[in-house]
Amino acid sequence: MARALSAREAMNIKKRTLDFEGGMYDAFGRPERRGVWFVWGESGNGKTSFVMQLCKELARHGCVAYDSLEEGTALTMINTLRRYGMDEAGNRFRLLDCEKMDELGARMDRHKSPDFYVIDSFQYTQMTYREYIAFKEAHRNKLLIFISHAEGKMPAGVAARKVMYDATLKIYVEGFKAFSKGRFIGPSGEFVIWREGAERYWGGKNEKQD
Repeated sequence: MARALSAREAMNIKKRTLDFEGGMYDAFGRPERRGVWFVWGESGNGKTSFVMQLCKELARHGCVAYDSLEEGTALTMINTLRRYGMDEAGNRFRLLDCEKMDELGARMDRHKSPDFYVIDSFQYTQMTYREYIAFKEAHRNKLLIFISHAEGKMPAGVAARKVMYDATLKIYVEGFKAFSKGRFIGPSGEFVIWREGAERYWGGKNEKQD
């Protein structure tokens, strides 16, 4: 059994964080570099645009592996990468072609493997919640970012909803804004994905989601 820590000992533990700036800092502050993030939202609300912007920001801090389970290397995915200028990230952004979760886990265990992993989408992993917990515990030194389909304002499926509740950072996308609903929240708690679209959708309102 591990020794229990005093409050002082716990508070003195050094954690590596992401030194976000600008809009990302305003929304999410300076979150830890490892753990689980969960992004969900209905189609057409700016989720893909947000994830690409997030990947570009993460590439400033390390290497990002994007496991494209739904689209693989289809022309639609290639066009998405072109649209958001992902080549600007150079070798710090790597696209994985429908890599299964056991293969992805083996990749994570390699020496000098990427720091951050985007898994698109959770539904395509076909993982149960129990399998998710085992995968997360096996890779505690990595940052896992799951992208999820949505049913209304909630993730689609029971397992996805459980993962959302477990995640350290929950990011809900609606109306071209990304809202921080997790344990890391910056000064505003929201990120504007596309200003014109957000203003049109929200009608100039600045209300945060419940």
